[in-house]
Amino acid sequence: MTGYLEPVPGGPGAPSSELPVPARALAIGAHPDDIDFGCGATLAKWAAGGCEVHELVLTDGSKGSWDATADRGELVATRQVEQRAAAGRLGAADVHFLGYVDGELASDLAARAEVCRVIREVRPDVVLGHDPWKQYRLHPDHRHAGLLATEGIVAARDPHFFPEQGLAPHRPSHLLLWEAQVVDHLEDVESWLETKLAALFCHRSQWVSTMAIGDDPSGERATFEARIREVAAAGGAPLGFRYAEPFKRIDRL
Repeated sequence: MTGYLEPVPGGPGAPSSELPVPARALAIGAHPDDIDFGCGATLAKWAAGGCEVHELVLTDGSKGSWDATADRGELVATRQVEQRAAAGRLGAADVHFLGYVDGELASDLAARAEVCRVIREVRPDVVLGHDPWKQYRLHPDHRHAGLLATEGIVAARDPHFFPEQGLAPHRPSHLLLWEAQVVDHLEDVESWLETKLAALFCHRSQWVSTMAIGDDPSGERATFEARIREVAAAGGAPLGFRYAEPFKRIDRL
């Protein structure tokens, strides 16, 4: 998960900023906590502005522990509880779980159909997800999750994909990819970074493995908070925002 704690590169020219608050948004993450790292502050901002925010978590998070003796069934249940609590902090309306095994996600036809189904049911104006083309991305679930977001949009918009679902086609207006290889859109989140941090800290099972919060919770928690602020400050620098979440923006869907 360390990519979420690293500043991301910019693209040529000045980035766009501040999409109008959508009526509905759908964030698609590989694991519990990915959405909160990638776009939590943006979702909180939009939810406060009246957006109906939905989250789609593709895997069960069952490998999200460095404790080799951990009960994976209990971990799955815990991570769902944590994700719902984090979503509540952001003001999300609902969290959808597909339950694919952590570390074994594939951007295959069956998974694409499931993502397509959720897009058609939720009917979001904006979809947010992982950038599947980020160079040197190590975690296969993040790569496949990003591909499923893009492939799911293509399937959801066209009536001849998965007609057996009995759902009307839907074409979102915008796709925002976080942890992007090339950044060309910023969302100003100065007023929402604390909400993002509150959501992230809901993921108590990830404090040791992802956030490096262990034996000294107070000091190490402060270090983690400072790192999140540092990344958000770097994200906002191109447009002079104090804090921003950066994305690759795709409008021609």
